[in-house]
This record gives sequence, C-alpha cells and structure tokens, in this order.
Amino acid sequence: MTTDPRARSFDTAADQYATTRPSYPPALLDAVEELAGRRLAGARVADVGAGTGIASALLRGRGAEVVAVEPGEAMARRCGEVVPVVRGDGNALPLAGACFDLVTYAQSWQWTDPARSVPEALRVLRPGGALAIWWNTTAFDVPWIRAQHARIARAVRGTKPASATRPDDEDAVRLAGLSGLRVVRRLLRWSRVVPLDTHLANIGSRSAFLVLGEEPRRAFFAAERGLLSAAFPDGLIEETDVVDLLVALRP
Repeated sequence: MTTDPRARSFDTAADQYATTRPSYPPALLDAVEELAGRRLAGARVADVGAGTGIASALLRGRGAEVVAVEPGEAMARRCGEVVPVVRGDGNALPLAGACFDLVTYAQSWQWTDPARSVPEALRVLRPGGALAIWWNTTAFDVPWIRAQHARIARAVRGTKPASATRPDDEDAVRLAGLSGLRVVRRLLRWSRVVPLDTHLANIGSRSAFLVLGEEPRRAFFAAERGLLSAAFPDGLIEETDVVDLLVALRP
C-alpha cells in the first residue's frame, strides 16, 4: 500500500497483533449495514489491508462472503486461517471489477493513497455497493489515556499530541480523501477490559513502536508498566476507544 516502513513493520509482529489488538463492537457492523443499505449476510465483501483478519472474522460471522487482501506475508498467513486471502495492495487491488457489494478498510486506509485507492475501491464495487473505512481511535477525554498518550508522544518522534476535539464530519471526509462522494460518518464509543500485559503488548504492536530502537522501546515499557501497576493495582486496564466510521456509496 505504501513504501512507508511503518506500514510494513506490522509483518514483524503478526502474532502479537493478532492476540492483543482490540476487535470492534457489534454496533459497528450494525452501522455498516444501515449506512450501506444492505445486510451483510450473503454480501460479497473485500476486506483490504486485512492484517491478521480481525475485521474479516467479524464480517464472516455476520454471514458475509469475505475475501481478504493483505500485502504482508506473515499477516496474510494469519489472516488465511480466518478467511481466503490474496496478497495485494490497496492502491492496486488484485480483484475483478464490479464483483463486490462492500469494500472495507479496518485500520488500514491511512496506508493508501486515496488518489489511487478510491478509484480502485469504486472499480471493484457493484452498482449500489459501498466503501466502508474505520478506525479504533483513542478516547482522549479519559484522563489516564490522555496522560499516557502524552508520554507516548514524548517517547516516539512524529506522534501527534492529543487533541481535545475531533475533526467535524466535513473535515473527516476531506482528510480521508473522500470528497465528492456521498459519505456518512458515525462515531461509536466502546471499551474492553484487559490484563496489563495485553494492554502493553497492544501498544507495542503500533507501528511507531515497531520501528523504534530496542533500547528506547524497552525503557518506555518498563516505565509504563511501573506507572500503570501503581494506577491499576488489580492489573486490569479498561481501554476506551471511539470507532470512527465513514461509509461512501458508489455513484
């Protein structure tokens, strides 16, 4: 999808990604069905940049016929345990035209060039089909999460500081490169409770840490473990996210 080494870094941590990354709430797939205007059951879906198949498994669980597209070898191998997968790039989909009811990008749209990936998604969609992209985004209104993000921003160059506000709908569509399409946005708040080790491993599976040097990475996680152990003595962490969903209908 991109030559950015951060995008390719996930392939070095496929097992860690598969076992520690959060999934998505059922309300997300309800919203996808509503905004796409059709049920997932029986739909042909291309899940692009599928990683280890977290979203692919949920889509299949709703009765969709899913084909995953994933560039990374190790990630594709894990994904292939869940659904059929083809190696490919979101900017040049290895898929026939007008064959899919839905094309999805879960946590992966940012690694594409919308000038190429939007026409490609529209090419493989059937008339009346939909493009759905979404991300688990950080709930910065939770004080401890905001404080942790500030520590991450200090540890990892290029990490954006926390913002108290989210882009409005118009800006979100523009930033995603979807201007000119009929797009609807939904924000869905949810949380999960996980052991401290899972929480730290989840953070460590982010691209910014996967490309960070071993010593600064080790120092950050040692300090973070100490801080969180004191703040959460029962060893359980409630991670709160907001799923940011954009659904565009094929013209």
